Amino acid sequence: MLVKDTKMLNDNYVQTLQFKLDAFSILPTDLGYLALGVHHPELRFNRLLHIPRMFECFSQTETRTSYPNIFRIFTLVLYIILIIHWNGCIYYAISKGIGLGTDSWVYPNITDPEYGSLTREYAYCLYWSTLTLTTIGDTPPPETDIEYVFVIFDFLVGVLIFATIVGNVGSMISNMNATRTEFQAKIDAVKHYMQFRKVSKDLEVRVIRWFDYLWTVEKTVDEKEVLKSLPDKLRAEIAINVHLETLKKVRIFQNCEAGLLVELVLKLRPQVFSPGDYICRKGDIGREMYIIKEGKLAVVAEDGITQYAVLTSGNCFGEISILNIEGSKMGNRRTASIRSLGYSDLFCLSKGDLMEALVEYPDAKRILEERGREILTKEGLLDETREKNAMAGKSPEEKMELLESNVDLLHTRFARLLREYSSDQQSLKQTVTLLEGRLKDFQGREVSSDEI
Repeated sequence: MLVKDTKMLNDNYVQTLQFKLDAFSILPTDLGYLALGVHHPELRFNRLLHIPRMFECFSQTETRTSYPNIFRIFTLVLYIILIIHWNGCIYYAISKGIGLGTDSWVYPNITDPEYGSLTREYAYCLYWSTLTLTTIGDTPPPETDIEYVFVIFDFLVGVLIFATIVGNVGSMISNMNATRTEFQAKIDAVKHYMQFRKVSKDLEVRVIRWFDYLWTVEKTVDEKEVLKSLPDKLRAEIAINVHLETLKKVRIFQNCEAGLLVELVLKLRPQVFSPGDYICRKGDIGREMYIIKEGKLAVVAEDGITQYAVLTSGNCFGEISILNIEGSKMGNRRTASIRSLGYSDLFCLSKGDLMEALVEYPDAKRILEERGREILTKEGLLDETREKNAMAGKSPEEKMELLESNVDLLHTRFARLLREYSSDQQSLKQTVTLLEGRLKDFQGREVSSDEI
């Protein structure tokens, strides 16, 4: 269980060893500098007890940050600086033990004003440590056995640091460029195929520009591939968060059951079209519907130039042709040609996915078909004679079931109309009451003026 009770957390934390280490690490031992001076770094050794907390912080931050590669580079640089710092401190301690200024390898004598300040001491030791560990500069050769052993140890540590840097940085760069490398491989494969099949230059340029657009707007990620490792519940919640508001804008899906909308959200597939691409042509068989997420699409005539209307973000089309509504004059064929004016980002819902979802929601299916009939009726595309003939071919049970569903729909629509009537009547009463009050005030002012 995830515990969020502050009191329980505090009680549990106080009983752990980590609490004792944390408490000891923050003791103000620095105050000892006032009595002993600044040349006693051992007074701050209790701060090293914070190291486990530092590793814990790095681990949690790397998991939660949105920029893990940048954070890994930052921690790697921090570790290197820390090692160089500690190595410089050890160098100064060894020099002090041997004797400052006794030979050319150790730190110069602090009696020399040039090397006597604390700032110069730290800068000199840090510089010597950096040159030694990175092996990129010349340093005075060691003269005593202790100096030789320490330099050999430093060289080994330097080799280890260099190998770690090369390995980690190389891995980070590979991870940062993994998406680009994979995407470039897809482009190269498509280019090779088009050259092998001798595709026209114009079409080849369009394909390459389409790939370039995908990379520019960062839409190269395969959502299904990325989310497949998540459980169905979390995947559904992500899809709902991203696509549900878009799906609610579709006329036939407004006020549908929440369960059906969730089913449909999981089946939406993103598609990107290039400038001039036809999404559908008049007379084509409709196998999917589209919802515009971004971009502009034009409803065009058969010549492909004359524009009847422009569809923008939030519009949808093709929803009627995938419902197989009895009596539709166009059947399941497209009623218009639609072409993308620029790069368009659409959501696609196939007829098979819609019907598969409606199997579990028969009431929603009847409601969708009724709304589809209303839309066709308004647009003059519903043949009532064909609809009646289709009814004639049904069995009594099917007719009864359809009749019951129509009665249910009429009840629903009547209840909605009744609510609207009640609301309008209440609004009208409020308006009349307000007007009567104003009229009385006006008449009162007229009487007062007559008396004057």
